Amino acid sequence: MKESEVKEHSGETSYFIYCKGDILLTSEGNIPSAVAPLQLQPWQRVTAITVGEGRECVFFRLDSPVTDLPGFRMMPLRQTYSLLTPEDYRLAGKGAELLYWDQNTRFCGCCGSPMEWNSPISKQCTQCGKEVWPLMAVAIIVRVTRSDEILLVHARNFHGDFYGLVAGFVETGETLEQCVEREVWEETRLRITDIRYFASQPWPFPCGLMVGFTAHYASGDIHLQRQELSRGGWFRRDNMPTIPDKASISRWLMDDWLNAKE
Repeated sequence: MKESEVKEHSGETSYFIYCKGDILLTSEGNIPSAVAPLQLQPWQRVTAITVGEGRECVFFRLDSPVTDLPGFRMMPLRQTYSLLTPEDYRLAGKGAELLYWDQNTRFCGCCGSPMEWNSPISKQCTQCGKEVWPLMAVAIIVRVTRSDEILLVHARNFHGDFYGLVAGFVETGETLEQCVEREVWEETRLRITDIRYFASQPWPFPCGLMVGFTAHYASGDIHLQRQELSRGGWFRRDNMPTIPDKASISRWLMDDWLNAKE
């Protein structure tokens, strides 16, 4: 998007400033607003969107992290969950996804010509006119229960010793429910029933949408898919292992079960 095409807004301006996987916050843990916290160049600006009552959110990309700016600090995006408001956390994730998408759509996939911003969330080829929008990788995550037990697994790509839920990406040509059944079968060799939608969560690491489900055990014995899972089994409420933090839908699903009456 060209600077001349950006509309003026009477509301506040918020500055979402990123460097790789980190975002710049005030020392109090807020998104900088009103005045840019440092000298930003036009070429660092990626795009801008307007939300609410004229609040402009401008997204910038830095080549190197900010390390010596009094009153500000950079921190990994995911760690901001407990600091930012739900709206700002969502917007920070949206900005990270737009930056990732911008870096991967510099040239047209049809003719190879440069792409330019056509709107705050779309691009158009300068030669053939093809328009593109950000794409999301859709994944399911499912809480499987059996009587007073929950199925938990430890994936080999987990950074830590915590256990999570069965999850996986939706394949072309299948419904979300079919994906739930397939992933549980492929990863544990269990059959499930009573699949129900729970909630969804944007997952900007880098561009996902997690769709949560619940299901009940139907039959089978656990046989883990060793290429993806290192450990797994049934756990009761009184013998739970380490579980994810509250930022993830995996934890929401677990807490919903943990807090339910047996």
